Amino acid sequence: MARSRTPDDLAIRKRNWKFGRGEAQRRWWHGGDPGRTAFFNALSSTFPVGEKFFMTAVRHYRDDAPPALREQIDDFIYQESMHTREHVFFNKQAREAGFDIAPAEDRAARTIAWARRRPPMMQLAATCALEHFTATLANAVLSDPAHLEGADPEAQRMWRWHAIEEIEHKAVAYDTWLHASRHLPRWRRWLRRSFAMGAATVRFHYVVFANTAGLLAQDGRNDWRTWARLLRYLYGSGGAMRLLVSGALGYMRPGFHPWQHDDRALVARALETLAPPADGKVPA
Repeated sequence: MARSRTPDDLAIRKRNWKFGRGEAQRRWWHGGDPGRTAFFNALSSTFPVGEKFFMTAVRHYRDDAPPALREQIDDFIYQESMHTREHVFFNKQAREAGFDIAPAEDRAARTIAWARRRPPMMQLAATCALEHFTATLANAVLSDPAHLEGADPEAQRMWRWHAIEEIEHKAVAYDTWLHASRHLPRWRRWLRRSFAMGAATVRFHYVVFANTAGLLAQDGRNDWRTWARLLRYLYGSGGAMRLLVSGALGYMRPGFHPWQHDDRALVARALETLAPPADGKVPA
């Protein structure tokens, strides 16, 4: 069986934090930019149904997992349930700002319904791939403030909190995969996870960009100028989606493990920026 590289002293914290309560969300909350706002709203529209899928895929193997991994699975499920709740609220705010989010949510739901028809092992492999995407995007958001520059403060805090927790639990699905696939030959395990990554990369791009286009159309901004500016932001030097594609290729290396890149120090620094100076705690 392949060996997990998850640090023995890794802490996956349970935080019941809430964001944006009691205040309205601007229509173009990301610095007044319709393209960036549409992209992040499109991404958020996929999270409630996507994270429920992740939880189900990992929970399927929980009872058979060794005690340490079982505990991490429980922490993973807790964090993902909190993410689901906060993105449900974030999407509600987008609706209140005037966006019709339903078509984007329906598109994500159809993709997840397709994935649910796969065997449990392939659902887990798809979860590993998509968790690698979220961890890659999380690292980008926390490493370079430019990704959220100009965004409304409460939206920034929510996305940074989500990024922190995606990094904390970035290997739980993968370690579950290593355990669940331990009886497979190494080449077959590699082939299955690489196939899942290829399929996930194509579907992720389709869903997120189709959702973005739909939201931009509601603003009358689904035009080449808006897209040119947005694609420079996403795929230019240091762009989040450029890093995601690079990360997908790295994921396909034999012997890959998410904790080959230890970014816990980045998480610690980000947590310091979320804490208010009075008591060092973010209120629930």
